[in-house]
Amino acid sequence: MRLSVLTELGFDVQARNHVEAVLVEDFPEPLNELCKVLADLRVADVELVRGGGGESRPTQRLRRAFNELGWHKRNVEINKIVDGEHRAGTTHEIDHVRQTDKGSVALEIEWNNKDPFFDRDLENFQRLHAEGAISVGIVVTRGKSLQDQMVEIVHACAVNNGVSSYADLEKFGVIPTARQRQMVEDAGGEFAEDWARKFVSDKFGAATTHWDKLKSRIERGVGNPCPLLLIGIPSTAVTKGVIE
Repeated sequence: MRLSVLTELGFDVQARNHVEAVLVEDFPEPLNELCKVLADLRVADVELVRGGGGESRPTQRLRRAFNELGWHKRNVEINKIVDGEHRAGTTHEIDHVRQTDKGSVALEIEWNNKDPFFDRDLENFQRLHAEGAISVGIVVTRGKSLQDQMVEIVHACAVNNGVSSYADLEKFGVIPTARQRQMVEDAGGEFAEDWARKFVSDKFGAATTHWDKLKSRIERGVGNPCPLLLIGIPSTAVTKGVIE
């Protein structure tokens, strides 16, 4: 399976430092697994709105799928010894590593973190590649179409689920703060639309992990010269869901 499968499905895909050639030649099985897991991904719109802490359900499903295929969390410890004397030691944690007899493929999922997490991931990949600990680094995040259409998606979800007041949001486990309530009230328009704009601004704002933020890092050369594969999940992965 080639990366073109993902681009045909609307995913943002950017390959750097000959990464596609490396994957096709040395890591065809991990590449197939990656493409299959992502092509099968579906995100219910209600999962975007649902309140609560911890990892989102889409992230949990992706992690389970990769873990079942052997992409496991790994702590890589690097120690420097000079003339028999230990000088320095660092540990790098990677959420998903697929080990093969040709080397290792590292993957990080950044569904909705603060955008400096991209710097952490890419700099980790850079160091680990330089030390020969990984051959490829992959980052999966929200794609451009999903980020650009998030307000529209959340608004449609609210309308489809009969949200016309703060009380209606309780079914999602969402409890707006006093500041959020005031800003929605000050907007003075349709409740669902005004709330959706404020909700998306707070939860999926410009300073969170999404395609444009990741792309800007790559354009600055962060992570070079590690072979890097960047993937953005598209709006077409979102489906209408049911509140449980």
